[in-house]
Amino acid sequence: MKHWIILICLSIHFFEVRAHLAPQHLYFTQADTSINSPKRQKICLWTGLSGTVLTHAGLYQLWYKGYSSSRFHFFNDNHEWLQMDKFGHAFSSYYLGLVGIEAAKWAGVEENKRWKWALFGSIFQNPIEIWDGLSSAWGASAGDLVANTAGTLMSAGQEYLWHEQKIKLKYSYTTSSYASIRPNTLGSNLSERLLKDYNAQTYWACYSPLNKGSFRGLGLALGYGANGMVGGEDNIWLDQNKQIQDRSDISRYRQYYLALDFDLTKIKTKNKTLKTVFFLLNCIKLPTPAIEFSQGNFKGYWLKF
Repeated sequence: MKHWIILICLSIHFFEVRAHLAPQHLYFTQADTSINSPKRQKICLWTGLSGTVLTHAGLYQLWYKGYSSSRFHFFNDNHEWLQMDKFGHAFSSYYLGLVGIEAAKWAGVEENKRWKWALFGSIFQNPIEIWDGLSSAWGASAGDLVANTAGTLMSAGQEYLWHEQKIKLKYSYTTSSYASIRPNTLGSNLSERLLKDYNAQTYWACYSPLNKGSFRGLGLALGYGANGMVGGEDNIWLDQNKQIQDRSDISRYRQYYLALDFDLTKIKTKNKTLKTVFFLLNCIKLPTPAIEFSQGNFKGYWLKF
């Protein structure tokens, strides 16, 4: 869940600073090619630096302060949660990279150099593994580092090759029944479950090639999810009373999806506020018809969230 916290905090911090300094350029996805402003570049760099420091300081107080420290060590968590947490890391790193790219556009950075600003995704996220590695409760995760890098490469690579994001990562949520079994781990309310209940999350890679005509913005999405997870490795755990809870009767399995998608950023409008709203909301996969493949069977949905 830490990757979600930092993404939310840093994005809010960046958008607030930018809107305050230059509200006339609120639409982040529209490059200001008429300028190459060292002043704006410094503003972005200092915003990113201060946001990183403040977010990491808050994360330490919120997450690590109550645990004893240790020598730096690694912990292999690649088999946990059927890798749903890794998709979350890649998703966060991808969008932090987009924040960097949009900052570069606002600062008037040359088009062929903006991809470098997407490296912010990994630069910001990877130091968290140092925190984890120095905590006795966790350990640095090589899998998390790989996932962070994958998300960064997806944003930076597309910016480098095409100067646009042809394939976009998105997130969707459908309430699961498993959070009520173990609310301390999977969330006791909706806001917690949005971040912690991996059974309810789906991550999507979306491609919308149509830029003209009645079907502008329409495309396809490949999704990955997992279900039946009450614990990281298995469905056996110790509750708050140190009693063993065994829900091995619940099957853990992966889910693969093929669905329609719609790219909100391709909606034509001259209203810059609406363009900004569409840009920010486009990280969410809209409900559309979909096909699921899991446990050796296909299942259809008129609407899959």
